[in-house]
Amino acid sequence: MSENIINENHLANIEFSTEFLDTIKSQTADAVKELCDIAGLYEGSIFIVGCSSSEVAGELIGTFSSPDLASAIYDGVQSILIPRKIKLAAQCCEHLNRAIIIDGYYADAVNVVPKPKAGGSFATAAYKNFSHPTALESIKADAGIDIGGTLIGMHLKHVAVPVRLATKRIGNAVVIAARTRPKFIGGVRAAYDEALL
Repeated sequence: MSENIINENHLANIEFSTEFLDTIKSQTADAVKELCDIAGLYEGSIFIVGCSSSEVAGELIGTFSSPDLASAIYDGVQSILIPRKIKLAAQCCEHLNRAIIIDGYYADAVNVVPKPKAGGSFATAAYKNFSHPTALESIKADAGIDIGGTLIGMHLKHVAVPVRLATKRIGNAVVIAARTRPKFIGGVRAAYDEALL
């Protein structure tokens, strides 16, 4: 595969090969699995994903929304999270103030339906696949990955800890990962649980 997977002179309605989509799904699953293992996530944990399908395709964020790429990424994420009973929180783009799409009923839900150009293709894929899609203005996730510079930090619990994954890119998009840990409290006499660091 070349460094730039998509040529600059592409058509807006480009079709991706099955092989390419399978590669994207596999890269995503590898990144999610590694972070779940490193972060020690357990049943009921919340895993946030921010995703620019444009960046995955080798384009500037917000310029090339791709439902096909988003679906491949969604499938890769859920292939790891569902068996572990970890909850996916899909971050929308800035046009929806980076709202969250999550599955289930929440008292503080807001009314918005993401679309590829207003919310993002990944959040749209999540909304379409969840049994009870719900939009929230914010959430405090236990860990997450940012695919293509979408800025997930505002939705992570304190304290966020960067994680360097073996999977550095999904397609052409840079992958940044973080886990969280409980805050330290106390002073010089305090002792801490090493398992929570």
